[in-house]
Amino acid sequence: MRGFRRFAWVPGPGGAAAMGSHEPRFDAFKVAARGGELSGAIDPFRLRRLGDRVAEEGGSIVWRIRGGGDRQGRPALTVEVEGEIPVTCQRCLGTMRQPVAQETVLLLARSEAEMVRLDEASDCEVVLASAPLQALELVEDELLLALPFAPRHEQRCGTDAAARD
Repeated sequence: MRGFRRFAWVPGPGGAAAMGSHEPRFDAFKVAARGGELSGAIDPFRLRRLGDRVAEEGGSIVWRIRGGGDRQGRPALTVEVEGEIPVTCQRCLGTMRQPVAQETVLLLARSEAEMVRLDEASDCEVVLASAPLQALELVEDELLLALPFAPRHEQRCGTDAAARD
């Protein structure tokens, strides 16, 4: 496929997967124009801003960022995240696996003014892409939005069962 570029992010030596120097930066407008793709997998425990929302290591999130355009042909990225994040149930305080599956279209803006204009004209999210973006920052943003404020087991927890006895 001509013009298609695929990047896979792999943690550095020793499995260091925290955001920083090992994370790919990319020109979002070039990825959008070429229909490029970045993808990878990460333990959400390693993402700095998720902080205390992740209960333990061992979760797995597969992510993909695809370049393209929106319905009006404006440059855009589609960010997809899927997997499970270990979180603390707010009823029983036990660890549970929170499934995550989200896809979001991000319109690309070259300036603050364009960002405001696009935000007013579209239902899509808008990201300022005048400088290279960090893939895992976009992934982490999506995970933060996908997690419930107060996660809890769908079924009754052990604590609830004990309270009924």
